[in-house]
Amino acid sequence: MIKIINTKSRKFSSELNSCLDLRKNTSNSKLITVRKILKDIKKNKDKSVIKYEKKFSGFKKLNKKNIYFSKSEIAKNIKSLDAKTKESIDISYNRILSFHKNQKFKNFKILDKYKNSLSYRSLPLDRIGIYVPGGIASYPSSVLMNCIPAIVAGVKEIIMTVPSINGRVNPGVIYAAKKCKVKKIYKIGGAQAIGALAYGTETIDSVDKIVGPGSEYVALAKKEVFGEVGIDIFAGPSEVTVIADRHSNPDWVAADLIAQAEHDKMSQSILITESKNLIVKVKESINKQLKFLPKKNIVLSSLSKFGLAILAKNKDEISDIANKISPEHLEIFTKKPEIYLRKIKNAGSIFLGAYSPEAMGDYLAGPNHVLPTSGTAKFSSGLSVYDFLKRQSVIKITKSGIERLGSSVINLAKYENLQGHANSVKIRIK
Repeated sequence: MIKIINTKSRKFSSELNSCLDLRKNTSNSKLITVRKILKDIKKNKDKSVIKYEKKFSGFKKLNKKNIYFSKSEIAKNIKSLDAKTKESIDISYNRILSFHKNQKFKNFKILDKYKNSLSYRSLPLDRIGIYVPGGIASYPSSVLMNCIPAIVAGVKEIIMTVPSINGRVNPGVIYAAKKCKVKKIYKIGGAQAIGALAYGTETIDSVDKIVGPGSEYVALAKKEVFGEVGIDIFAGPSEVTVIADRHSNPDWVAADLIAQAEHDKMSQSILITESKNLIVKVKESINKQLKFLPKKNIVLSSLSKFGLAILAKNKDEISDIANKISPEHLEIFTKKPEIYLRKIKNAGSIFLGAYSPEAMGDYLAGPNHVLPTSGTAKFSSGLSVYDFLKRQSVIKITKSGIERLGSSVINLAKYENLQGHANSVKIRIK
């Protein structure tokens, strides 16, 4: 089920690269479809949004008047939610909020020896759009993780889209949105929702930035509208890499690999270890645990196509492999996990020790679960308060400052053959 590769093999690098590249191929046919939808939305606005929503979500009664959830619909959904789920969402909200409050940007201002004032400040975005998946993957946790950093940043208006499959929606999503004071929740999804948020329609205001996970169509649409609006990241399917040793509990390792694989058939679960015996035991445990899992078929597909167990020689080699993979989630499930932490540079989020399964981070540990995938942790980070802030430099030059520094600006401008630049300074210091 799960493929095993050994670093001693001459083909190891090519085998690893092949496994990592399998999920990176973009479907040209899907991209053509997405571009067609976006072009249609930009031109025909609500009419096209409703057309595509009826086609893809099966919500035949959708129209301009019921395209967003009314107060009574929100209240009805929240009333149907059981108390334990509400309590869990409340706990998650408070923990995520508490963590993200520590990410506020600190403005600063300096005066140089010529009394020039040079400062750096941050301002929140005015309006953002949160995309929340519906259907197979409809998560209240996604609402919290995307909305709370925006709340802390001071974003004035948050709107949300979630496909209402056949007119129904996950009440936990509605409760989480209400808790996050989302202004309006629209009953739309897919590439059409991204188009509506980016370009605006008669009933939906355009936003400054779109965040939130979705299908490949959603990811492609976000990539296409980038530039018209901001986006969080170009997210691929979810993934976990687990570093384990002979002291690790194979049942726990197996459970964590399965947990990631049940997200999606395109998810990837990787184990790296020095212990051949552990690999054997983990594979056996996966087979046992799968018998009782509702999403068995999804897990089987994910592990069969993309699952990987890497047998390495030593800790340095394991660290190098983990950095090459640059996983969205990295679990260091060894006797002394801190040894690896010193060597790890590339990972979206790191989970240390036997009692830190990635699922804790998904829901309520506190740090954000919107993370870079497909190796992009080499150069990017998870969603944070900073993603909802614009940073600006403010420059105020004094008369003395331009007189003392102007000649250097003039020289540089002339060197770059920009006479207009030079003159704009020279004219002030004649």
